[in-house]
Amino acid sequence: MWVGISAVGCMRTDDGGRSWGFVNKNTRADFLPTRYPEFGQCIHRFVQHPGNPDVLYQQNHCGIYKSMNAGDDWIDIQQNLPSDFGFPIALDVHNPDTVFVVVEDQNGRNNVDKQFTVYRTQNGGEQWESLTNGLPAGPGVKLGVLRHAMCSDTQDPCGVYVGTNTGQLFASHDRGDSWELIADFLPSIYSVTATVLV
Repeated sequence: MWVGISAVGCMRTDDGGRSWGFVNKNTRADFLPTRYPEFGQCIHRFVQHPGNPDVLYQQNHCGIYKSMNAGDDWIDIQQNLPSDFGFPIALDVHNPDTVFVVVEDQNGRNNVDKQFTVYRTQNGGEQWESLTNGLPAGPGVKLGVLRHAMCSDTQDPCGVYVGTNTGQLFASHDRGDSWELIADFLPSIYSVTATVLV
């Protein structure tokens, strides 16, 4: 079992919770005197590969990371993303190398530049693409997304859903290729969960 704790990092138990160890190797804490400490990192959200439980992805205060070995060490997969700061992360259960993130301007806690963007990798973090079709842009667009305010569903192709801290809810039914606003003028959205009804 793994837990992610803001200002602590990732911890893992291999014995059902009787003992715990820190598993933060190669994850940065740029705000601490030691850049790669044993603990003290700030995980914002992490998800597990549905077919290979040793593969984990995390969105961190200081980067986006992937582990291939249950957290024993982490690989920085920020690559071409415009910021190393953000909160949510989700994946496509049918294509688990496909991961979605929103990164933000660290100071404003909102979209980088004037375009609200969801980013997608289809190769486990080797390269990221911007998904903006149907998402707002302009000088007044300043949308933030909190830790649990993005999710995907179990459809194929998967749907992706993003709620903002200013009360907009966006949905994509084609793995992020296009988006639509499905709710507006809500309170700040802290969590989004998708359920498929049959």
